[in-house]
Amino acid sequence: SLGGIGRRVQRYAHQRGYTLVRDLASHGVGAALHEEPGEIPTWFDPRERRRLHEGLVFTIEPFLSTGAQSVEIAPDGWSLMTRRGTLTVQYEHTMVATRDGIEVLTAGAH
Repeated sequence: SLGGIGRRVQRYAHQRGYTLVRDLASHGVGAALHEEPGEIPTWFDPRERRRLHEGLVFTIEPFLSTGAQSVEIAPDGWSLMTRRGTLTVQYEHTMVATRDGIEVLTAGAH
């Protein structure tokens, strides 16, 4: 489920002492960069009931921080920053749900 993604990411972050920025989320991918299923929380949201289905292409892109839960747009109009300059990192993978499970499209060759 999409809710399971958030639950697992949150557990990973919190076990390592990180917070999650909650005004940025994972999302669906298609002909445009951000498509349905819209925003996918990378934190536990008990209201998240949507399910993965075959053919769904989506990202998992948590924003882990050393204390921030939100960001704002910098004066350059593009960059994002935390209010207190808290260290934050974003990592992203694009995946597709298949009949046999999840395939990571952005994984490097082994």
